Amino acid sequence: MPSTWSDQALAALRAAGYRGGGARRTVVEHLGAQTCCRSAQEIHDGVETAGGRVGIASVYRVLDSLAELRLVQRVDIGDGIARYEPAHAGGDHHHHLVCDDCGKVEPFADASLEVALERVAGRLGYDVAGHDVVLRGACAACR
Repeated sequence: MPSTWSDQALAALRAAGYRGGGARRTVVEHLGAQTCCRSAQEIHDGVETAGGRVGIASVYRVLDSLAELRLVQRVDIGDGIARYEPAHAGGDHHHHLVCDDCGKVEPFADASLEVALERVAGRLGYDVAGHDVVLRGACAACR
C-alpha cells in the first residue's frame, strides 16, 4: 500500500498506463516534497537545483497528467501563473496567504474556517466538491 503522496501518485499513474520513471518520477517526487504550491517553472528550477535534469515541457506534461487524474490541485493566486500542489486523499488541504508586494505565498489551515465554509454551502444548498481560499495583503517583512 503506497504511503506518501508521491508513492500514491506514481501508483495511480502506472495504473492509468503511464510509465513511472524518468521525468515523471522526478517531478512527482519533487512536488511531493513541497509544503505549498509551485509553478511549473519553480518545479523545473527546483529539480535542477537539486541536481536533477528535466525539461520544462516534460514538467508541463507531467502536471497535465497529474491534473487529469486529479492528483494535483491547480492553485490560482491571482497573478496569472498556474501553481500546483498535491491533492491528498481524504481532502486534507490548506489555503494561501499572498503578499501583494513581494509575491510570497504561505500556506495556512484553519478548522473553524472549514466549518464556516461547510455551513455557507449547506445554507445555500450546495454540495461543494472543493474550494480554495486566497488571502491577499502585505507580509510582515513588507509592512
